[in-house]
Amino acid sequence: MSPIETQDVLSEDIAGASDNDNTKLVPVAESIRYRKRAQSAEKKVEALSEQLAEANAQTTQISEQLSNIDTEQKLMRKLAAAGTVDLETAVLIAKARMQDRNEADLDGVIDQLKKEKQYLFGGTPGALKAEKTAGARERLPNNQTIVENAAKKAATTGNRTDLQEYLRLRRNFL
Repeated sequence: MSPIETQDVLSEDIAGASDNDNTKLVPVAESIRYRKRAQSAEKKVEALSEQLAEANAQTTQISEQLSNIDTEQKLMRKLAAAGTVDLETAVLIAKARMQDRNEADLDGVIDQLKKEKQYLFGGTPGALKAEKTAGARERLPNNQTIVENAAKKAATTGNRTDLQEYLRLRRNFL
């Protein structure tokens, strides 16, 4: 084999600083293959590191959204327990006031809302209950009182229609 042919087939890989100490000959085709594999592995590492960075950013964004939703739900529960008349308005005002504060200050924000915006909260517990319209009758708490009221009405008036109404109610509820 001539020196030119050897140069085509073999490539020199020098490991040390001296020329003759650690000289290792590697075939050129194999060295090219190794270089291509190393380059493709580096590209894969770069792509995977980009994917990891995107996934971490997405995880951070989702956890922030989750904490915001959790805070909003806590706020809604506390405002509903405080007796707000208009829950959506109270939540929006409270969220605007809580932008700079932490969630531990929910009670303080609700107390401040109660002082400043009294119209958002019901004055009496009875005021929170919606009254039925004129066309709908209020239900009595239990069926026994309905039957008792019909019996009293039938006994006091002595009217046949009241008696029939009492008997019909008694048949349905007893």
